[in-house]
Amino acid sequence: MLLATILVSIGLFLTVLALGVGVWSMAHGGEFDDKHATELMFARVASQVITVVVLVVAVYLLGT
Repeated sequence: MLLATILVSIGLFLTVLALGVGVWSMAHGGEFDDKHATELMFARVASQVITVVVLVVAVYLLGT
């Protein structure tokens, strides 16, 4: 249970971090946004997927 909580917490933090940097980048525009917008949104989606998978696996394993 503790490992699942830690992994999900880390995943949530990384998702919020990627989202925050992406929003900040879009708000400021410029060269950084042009270069990294796609990468930042991919990082957000990937971290969300990994977090959801860890959460589903944890619920499944702890429910049995």
